[in-house]
Amino acid sequence: MSVRYGVVMFVKAACVAVGAVVTVVACVSPAWADPDPVPAPPPLPNVNAYLPISPVGYSVMGGNWYAFAGPVGVTCVINKTSGGYGCSGALPGAPEGANLVSAGPVGPPSFASTGQPIFGAVGEVKALPPNTRLSFREISCGVDGAGVVACVNGHDQVGFIVGPAGTFINDVNPMLDRPDGANPYMPGMPPG
Repeated sequence: MSVRYGVVMFVKAACVAVGAVVTVVACVSPAWADPDPVPAPPPLPNVNAYLPISPVGYSVMGGNWYAFAGPVGVTCVINKTSGGYGCSGALPGAPEGANLVSAGPVGPPSFASTGQPIFGAVGEVKALPPNTRLSFREISCGVDGAGVVACVNGHDQVGFIVGPAGTFINDVNPMLDRPDGANPYMPGMPPG
């Protein structure tokens, strides 16, 4: 910090000294600017508050997957064999044209691009009714009243949102990344 301040002060002093002797049209001191921060993704909804629905009508791939339709052209699955979950298709607002957002049974989801929507192989699937969810072990995927899909890994407390306003990953575990003094088990309690 003192180096940048010293450089700026040196350049300003040089500009003043030069201006006193010779007419200077412009003298600019160097500037350092931090780039604009990337906005935070919207918080994940409490998918487990949605009404659980019977998975029987959503079982595909010999009963190994639960699959349902998301926004237009998007298919979402929970893989009961591997514990993975994701959505593929035309993901609204996904970075660099990604057409897949997925994760395994642990860790945060990520975006990827594939030659074709990989979950499209299951064929036609039906949409979940509004404010309902499918769950398998720690993974829950649900749809709110506006048709926005959210999938959450309850173990790591990470997941993603796919909706008309965009596709977002929330990869921050609130149990690990919290302000000093915050207690997630007793949020109203003072620190210490």
